[in-house]
Amino acid sequence: MSMDRHDPAQLRVSDDDRHKVAEILRQAAGDGRIHFDELDERLEATYAAKTYADLVPLTVDLPSHEPSNPPVPRRQTMPATTSHQSSFAVMGECKRQGAWLVPASHTAFTLMGSVTLDLRGATFAEPDITITANAIMGEVKVIVDAGTNVVVSGVPIMGEFHQAKDKIAPQLGPEAPIVRVKGMALMGSVTVQRLPPPGTPKKILGTY
Repeated sequence: MSMDRHDPAQLRVSDDDRHKVAEILRQAAGDGRIHFDELDERLEATYAAKTYADLVPLTVDLPSHEPSNPPVPRRQTMPATTSHQSSFAVMGECKRQGAWLVPASHTAFTLMGSVTLDLRGATFAEPDITITANAIMGEVKVIVDAGTNVVVSGVPIMGEFHQAKDKIAPQLGPEAPIVRVKGMALMGSVTVQRLPPPGTPKKILGTY
C-alpha cells in the first residue's frame, strides 16, 4: 500500500499539537458544547493520535479548530471567592489548589513540612504577584501553567531554590501574568515548575 508523502494530513503530530487540541476540547466542555463523558473520550483519542488526520475529526465540529498558528491561550480560571495571604506548614502539609484568589503578595513557610501552591486554576489579584517562600528542612512547591511567566530569585543554603524542568512548553503572550518567587531554602527546597492542566494523563507527563 502506497501513501502520498505530500499529504500533510499524514504528517506525524507533536506533543504540543496534542496539547493544543486538548485545550480546545476542554474549552468546548466548559462552554457546554460537549458533555464531560465525550470530553474524556476525545481527550483519550487526542493523546493517542499519531497524525493530523487523527486529530481533525476531534475538533472539526468545534470553534477555533484552525490547525495553524493558533493564538496564545489566555489563562482559563474558575471564579475565585477564597483568598489566602499566607500558607504555613510545621511538620505537616499545606496545599492550595483549584479556584482561589492569589493576592499581590503571598507568604509560604514550612519547617520540616511541605507547602504546595498550585496556581493553574487560580485567579491573580494583580498581573504581577510575589510569593515569598521560605523552607527550613522542608519543601515549598509552586506550580504554574503554560501561560504564566515566572521569575525565581531565592537563596539556597545547603538546599535548592530553583525552577524545575517544564513539563509543558511555555505559551507566553503579551498579557501573561508574572509570578515572582523569592525567599530562602535552608537545608530544604523551593521549586517552581510549569505543568499541564490538571487531569492530563500521567503517561503524557512521562514523555517529557
